[in-house]
Amino acid sequence: MTTTHFGFASVDEAEKARKVRDVFDSVAPKYDVMNDLMSGGLHRAWKAYTVMVANLQEGDKALDIAGGTGDLALAFSKKVGKSGQVVHTDINEAMLSTGRNRLLDKGVALPTMVCDAEKLPFPDNYFDLVSVAFGLRNMTHKDVALAEMNRVLRPGGRLLVLEFSKVAAPLEKLYDWYSFAVLPRLGKLVAGDDASYRYLAESIRMHPGQKELKSMMHSAGFGHVDFHNLTAGVAALHVGIKC
Repeated sequence: MTTTHFGFASVDEAEKARKVRDVFDSVAPKYDVMNDLMSGGLHRAWKAYTVMVANLQEGDKALDIAGGTGDLALAFSKKVGKSGQVVHTDINEAMLSTGRNRLLDKGVALPTMVCDAEKLPFPDNYFDLVSVAFGLRNMTHKDVALAEMNRVLRPGGRLLVLEFSKVAAPLEKLYDWYSFAVLPRLGKLVAGDDASYRYLAESIRMHPGQKELKSMMHSAGFGHVDFHNLTAGVAALHVGIKC
């Protein structure tokens, strides 16, 4: 049996995807509300910065992986216009359904599909931009997923990875207290689920730090990789350019 981490626990690799799906099935209805509460609304600024760095142009093609409730997909669609394309994907059907309905409520209809980032159903060299926001840390084989993202990008295309990361050292103790004492209680109060938010806090600690993720992206075939720390490293935006 091959094991991997699920938060701080070790689980069979085959079980991780199901366990992650159960977490997001549970949190989907309150996902946006909890994001605002957990980050004090900062996630909106992080995503706005991501959209700015993406610098999409009219007619571009973008793929949003782990697109969840559709924040980035919606913002990207406004940049690429009618001549462009934004594909909204997630491995979790509950999250994707929530996002699709939210987009439709805003009058935006995008290609939407359930798909696994480790097995992307798209041709080589197709997209100008691939994004994944707060989803990479939940993937079992991050190296495989990053290689797939590289494959579907055209040469010169860019991958944007927005993810929780390693916070600056002076804030570590305060961040740990918030993550493990406050966050699960908030999840219990608002979403009726403390266990899922305890997992989310643990998954952040198990995710590669800024420099390690940069190295992983190089190994996946990205020639130039840089990262931007956001809010003292609570989150980081990695940008990789395909050779």
